[in-house]
Amino acid sequence: MKPVIAITMGDVCGIGPEITARTLNDPATWEICRPVVVGDGAMLSRAAALTGCQFDIETIAPGAPLPFEPTPQRAICVDPGLDVGDLPFGHVDARAGHAAYEFLRIAVEMAQAHQVAAIATAPLNKEALHAGGHIFPGHTEILATLTGTDSYSMMLATPKMKVIHLTTHVGLIEAIRRITPERTYQVIKLAHDTLTAAGETPRIAVCGINPHAGENGLFGEGEEEEKLEPGIKRAAAEGIDVQGPLPADTLFYRAGRGDFDVVVACYHDQGHGPVKVMSIDEGVNITVGLKGQIIRTSVDHGTAFDIAGKGIARHESLIAALRYAGQLSPAGRAIGAIG
Repeated sequence: MKPVIAITMGDVCGIGPEITARTLNDPATWEICRPVVVGDGAMLSRAAALTGCQFDIETIAPGAPLPFEPTPQRAICVDPGLDVGDLPFGHVDARAGHAAYEFLRIAVEMAQAHQVAAIATAPLNKEALHAGGHIFPGHTEILATLTGTDSYSMMLATPKMKVIHLTTHVGLIEAIRRITPERTYQVIKLAHDTLTAAGETPRIAVCGINPHAGENGLFGEGEEEEKLEPGIKRAAAEGIDVQGPLPADTLFYRAGRGDFDVVVACYHDQGHGPVKVMSIDEGVNITVGLKGQIIRTSVDHGTAFDIAGKGIARHESLIAALRYAGQLSPAGRAIGAIG
């Protein structure tokens, strides 16, 4: 049986509804999983018409058992009844921000109840999220709060390589301050444990903080020796295949050609820039380390308000997110709860 995976619609004023509808209409989806949408049923119907997709939609309330086996012809939408299906595309709206939060919260509850095996998220808009009363930098931090998780990280996955981050949504000076030997060790271990559970034997490399990874003290103030090396040595002593710190300007090239499976990036743009240059349409964001072994993957793009409602948004990244969600789903959750 293929896993039941929740797709959260994200911000309904962005391209989330369109890529959700296209994903439900794509045969590749049904080779991967049995998708269940968490969102607004009226907006899903609107997006299906906009994109020329054809399937029936049955809405159910949060907490209700899934009433039947979803099929390409008959979709299930878990709808909290927030009535956001008529909001205009391409605009920041507090109601859409609040709805995006609620869609995610409900999906987490479904995962905690083992009603779904994993969660794949369409994008939300941070300005709308804040306007709706939810002051978080993004999905990752919401998920950590909802699950009571302290040690977690963002992993970006592409067909050529994976990148996991020591820090993400903070300024550069604050990011460097937050890097510690313990954090370095934790993230290396998160990457190793997550991919080992999925049947891989990962080769991990850690980026330096400074140019040329400090070049033996020539650049920086010894950050590599102080903040990175103790954590790397600790992980290696436990048998984890890890190298570093290595110069970031050549490390991503080496990972792209196959020398390493996972790169540990020290801050947001160090990891996100190379990934988006290499595979923006196929990149997937994975939250690792959530309590309860909850698996969450996401598209690696934003709400794209400039093209929302035009029916031209591409859905390949959401398909890729579903594929990774299925691969990483913990044993015992592959079937989910239908009926």
